[in-house]
Amino acid sequence: MCRWLAYSGTPVLLETILYKPEHSLIDQSLHARMGVETTNGDGFGVGWFGPEMTTPAIVREIGPAWSNRNLREIAGHVRSSLFFAHIRASTGSPVQQTNCHPFRHGSWMWMHNGAIAEFDRLRRDLALAVDPRLFPDMEGSTDSELMFYLALTLGLEDDPPAAVARMAGLVEEIGHEHDVEYPLQMTVAVTEGRRVWAFRYSSRQESRSLYYSSAVESLRALHPDLPFLRDASDGTRLIVSEPLGDLPGVWNKVPESSYGVVQPGGDAMYPFTPQPA
Repeated sequence: MCRWLAYSGTPVLLETILYKPEHSLIDQSLHARMGVETTNGDGFGVGWFGPEMTTPAIVREIGPAWSNRNLREIAGHVRSSLFFAHIRASTGSPVQQTNCHPFRHGSWMWMHNGAIAEFDRLRRDLALAVDPRLFPDMEGSTDSELMFYLALTLGLEDDPPAAVARMAGLVEEIGHEHDVEYPLQMTVAVTEGRRVWAFRYSSRQESRSLYYSSAVESLRALHPDLPFLRDASDGTRLIVSEPLGDLPGVWNKVPESSYGVVQPGGDAMYPFTPQPA
């Protein structure tokens, strides 16, 4: 499986989040603690929004993140208030640039950890459900990108939670038609540049790990000595596959079968249930 993080808040250099924490995403690329694999070296990607940018910039490479000098260079010079980062451990799809996350369509950006079970058997039926107008835009061969385009087909740009629920319902429906008992495993992050939605769900009810950071005002009281917190806005949040360190009170587990939204004016958590497509 993979590891990912989503950041929304006060503009920061990417390296502040990607490299500097004790158990940063770069450290997780070699020493993941909660994933199926401890090493995530089958490529990486970073996507970010900058000032006055209506579409995210995307950088993806097929080599491991821990040794990529270009990533370190970018991370030390790019500042963003909203960015995604993903390190990949392939579940069978080829190691190629177009299979690295995050994926982009217009202003929308998507990344995923998990898998569609028996994807080789389900892939054709799922692909036929993608809007023909969107189908030519798919570049890779992963279940993750196909899930993104199914969600776009099912109304992601109008109502992200409902579209992801219908996508999950469709995957499970087609999976069950092919006698796959537990078709879907996913933690997903998606954004349009202003809000971030994060989903944790699996058909077996044993989802991959997902955490969110506590409110900044609470963290300042707990850890007044942390320089990052002095400048962080109250709305700053991180959503991560696994905690970036062991500081008490910082990380909270996203409940099973739930989704959260980080947005101006306040965050919220809701139950998540797949719906008929």
